[in-house]
Amino acid sequence: MQKEKNNHIENASNFEELLNAKYGERGAPSRNQFEESAQRFYISEMLKQARVEAKMTQSELADKIGTQKSYISKLENGKGNITIETLIKIFETGLNRKVAITITPA
Repeated sequence: MQKEKNNHIENASNFEELLNAKYGERGAPSRNQFEESAQRFYISEMLKQARVEAKMTQSELADKIGTQKSYISKLENGKGNITIETLIKIFETGLNRKVAITITPA
């Protein structure tokens, strides 16, 4: 089974085929888990980059939005869950960035 999976991965000709071979088709539990982790990573990197560009420390950002430095650190490391309300507060109030959310079909 693993050998067959490896063959599919090696024979993938585009990114979608690679994801299908490694994590399953869209909608499969393992694919959903991978995509959620990828989104969490992407948001954590955007947060970190925006904070650095604003020349703020994690503590300064936390103070500005009324939370703890440890929470900002957790988010930047992709370890914490974040609500949309908090995401907007961090980026718009804390970092003077505009948040736009796009929802597309799977």
